[in-house]
Parts: sequence; C-alpha cells; structure tokens
Amino acid sequence: MNQRKEIVSLRLTNDDRTAVQSIADRLLVRESDIYRFAVNQLVTRLQKLLDSSCRGIDLLPLFLELREDLNYNLGFKKNQLYNIINHKELAPERQVSMEDIELLILPHHLVRNRLKTLHDINDNNIDTDKWLRLYFKEKYL
Repeated sequence: MNQRKEIVSLRLTNDDRTAVQSIADRLLVRESDIYRFAVNQLVTRLQKLLDSSCRGIDLLPLFLELREDLNYNLGFKKNQLYNIINHKELAPERQVSMEDIELLILPHHLVRNRLKTLHDINDNNIDTDKWLRLYFKEKYL
C-alpha cells in the first residue's frame, strides 16, 4: 500500500482557518494534523460511498444522518441526489423514490408539512428528524 503523502490545496474562510489553528494550538499538534484528522473522520463517516454495491435504500441511513451537513456544504439538487442514491441500474424494490429523496433536501418546516400528507402519526409533538426516520424505516427498512 502506497503511504506517500500528496499535497492538496484547500480554500477556507479566515474563520475556518483561525478555528483550525486554535484547535491545533489547544491540542499541541500541527495544523496539518488537524486537517488529516478531519479528512479521516469524513472518510470514515462516508465509508458506504466507497462501496459501489451500496445503493438505493442501503444509503438511506447515511443520508438521513448527514442530510443537513451534506445539503448545507454540498448543495445537492434532487436529481443529483437521486442519481447518487439510485446509482446505475437498480431493482425497483431497492430504489428510493424521487418524492422521498426530496425529503432529504428540504428544510425542516417543509419536511414536516410534507410528512403530514404522507405519513399519519399519533404524536403531533414528534421531532421532525425522528418522524422522517420513522417514515423511512416503515417504508423502506
């Protein structure tokens, strides 16, 4: 296995760079160690995306867990996310519908409004994220 390191370039805001420097100072490590740590954490969290056989409903838990972070930072569009989740030819019973993929990119208040029409639930005080997980669990998992 090649352990050679490569140099990469990143564009960061001054606030992000200052935060990384502060964390590195506080932990008594180099700034580059913090960047490597962050990349390792990201790769670990997105591990399922490295497996090309993991598609359709198998990716739902990942996108449910990270939906706000991924949407905010990567700005997915519904067609783009549909192609990522239902990558290549996939049996219909393993696919996630476009209607449900839209739920992954909508803001909380719109998710809640949409769930009211899609999924009947007795608890009106349920947290939107819990309700979304419950809806997907009952429908797909």
